[in-house]
Amino acid sequence: MKNLPSRKSPLGARMKKLALALAGTAAIASLPLSTAPVQAQSAAPAAEAGAQPVRTVNGKPMNMIFVLVDDLRFDAMGFLTPGLNTPNIDYLASHGTYFPNAVVTSSLCSPSRATILTGQTARNHGVIDNTNSSEKGLTFFPSYLQQAGYQTGFFGKWHMGDANADPRPGFDRWVSFQGQGTYFPTERLSPEEIAAGKRQQLNVDGVEVNRKKYITTELTDYALDWLKERDTKQPFFLYLSHKAVHSDPTPEESHKGEYADLAVDLPESWADTPRNNEGKPMWVRNQRNSWHGADFPYHTDEPLPEYIRRYYETLGSVDDSLGRILAYLRTNKLDRSTMIVFYSDNGFLFGDHGLIDKRNAYEPSVRVPMVVWAPEIVPEGKTVPNLVRNLDLAPTFLDLAGVAEPEQMEGKSFLSLAEGRTAPENWNAGDFVYEYYWDWQFPQTPTTFAIERDGWKYIQYHGIWDTEELYNVAQDPEELHNRIEDPAQLDRKNELRAALYADLANQRGKHDIPYTQRASKGLVLRHKDGHRAADFPSEWYAEPNLPGKMNDLYPDTEAKIEADRKGERYVPDRRGH
Repeated sequence: MKNLPSRKSPLGARMKKLALALAGTAAIASLPLSTAPVQAQSAAPAAEAGAQPVRTVNGKPMNMIFVLVDDLRFDAMGFLTPGLNTPNIDYLASHGTYFPNAVVTSSLCSPSRATILTGQTARNHGVIDNTNSSEKGLTFFPSYLQQAGYQTGFFGKWHMGDANADPRPGFDRWVSFQGQGTYFPTERLSPEEIAAGKRQQLNVDGVEVNRKKYITTELTDYALDWLKERDTKQPFFLYLSHKAVHSDPTPEESHKGEYADLAVDLPESWADTPRNNEGKPMWVRNQRNSWHGADFPYHTDEPLPEYIRRYYETLGSVDDSLGRILAYLRTNKLDRSTMIVFYSDNGFLFGDHGLIDKRNAYEPSVRVPMVVWAPEIVPEGKTVPNLVRNLDLAPTFLDLAGVAEPEQMEGKSFLSLAEGRTAPENWNAGDFVYEYYWDWQFPQTPTTFAIERDGWKYIQYHGIWDTEELYNVAQDPEELHNRIEDPAQLDRKNELRAALYADLANQRGKHDIPYTQRASKGLVLRHKDGHRAADFPSEWYAEPNLPGKMNDLYPDTEAKIEADRKGERYVPDRRGH
């Protein structure tokens, strides 16, 4: 069984192996879609000069490349997973700085991408699901880079707003597709349509163009062509947003079967055992037999290890793409003046807690891979253990360009941390707050709120009858031991409850629960021979007419816990004790 590295000691036994691996790494080179108009803000508010000057190399501003992978698990890289071949990703890590504790504030494609682009949380940018959340009024950070003299290009999956592929504000070059897109040009087309010459399409600067290649390769072609054609007198920002490795991962022919013989170790918590189920919410145990469950993954009978092998094979083309970009930078002597940030919009569960995919607040869902490579300013072969969020990306890119963080952004530039100007022990990003809003299309996962502070994670759910969760993720990174009913953690539980509520207030000071219009019952199927509904916690079953039957209407206190222990009625005093 595969275990998660500890948050407390990212350079534990497993990370020491990582360090050795890095040191030796060699350089190698679905649904019908709307066509409604986009309503994003057309221009960014004027940006002020940044507190830090623009980073320059030989007197010129640094270039930036942001490589975003879709649903890439935090450890799905060769230097972390034996047998996985990702030489170019490994090269970035061994010659740049690796962030093992990068996280996302919402683990779902559209909300996470909106956070990356706006520097705002879902409760403020309003993009809460993958269907029809509006982009109206949002400003995307590349607009500020344009004001600072950067040429900007977007290539790949946008997957926000009304799911159309029209060009968005902030980009001089635009190549995208509707919604999730497809891996191959003829995918989802009938034999008759293919024979007639129909192909899936890309929107290239507002013009629909037939696709010709595997999506990862074709997007990279467009990105490199733009780099070759751009004005070399100006710095550039390139946003390469891959479809890979989103479900259903389909590898390019050159990588197909590459991991047919790879041994895949599933996480310890994948096993459906009393130990793993102890303290887990009912919705988690119920989701095991669902679209996002390990026992009925995407409503198929494919063994999970087989899916993971295809996932790894699909990642191969992403690594090839990165190799082509690195080769271009070296050939054109741009490798010393360019920063690359390698990231993922979400994490991914490989059966952890009986779940697959993402959306929940567990570690494999919220943690993502992150490597920063910039030979002129970022230390080589360094690991920075601090928690960094997708919320922090926009302020960081602006910081590199010498642009001050706009007022509406909520993140914090980690540039000084990446450069080594700020020591890890002096970095304070504050609480990590997570939010996910129930999606009627995938009703298995409830509205989820979580907060992490000082190595402890507290999770609560909205609108369902289920337990809360409290984990010491520093010592229990696999989140196997729910401490929510531990009397010793009473003060911590109450502190985190209060902090979470305070932190979740939006910019208007409200605690809104957004939702979208429902159009069907969603993907509710369960395997006919699979698990039936989970039971309530045994301690929730009680005799009738107990004296303390109303005790839990009142806030948790030591006095109430003592009354519960004695089987007595509890009434708080005027101080609430």
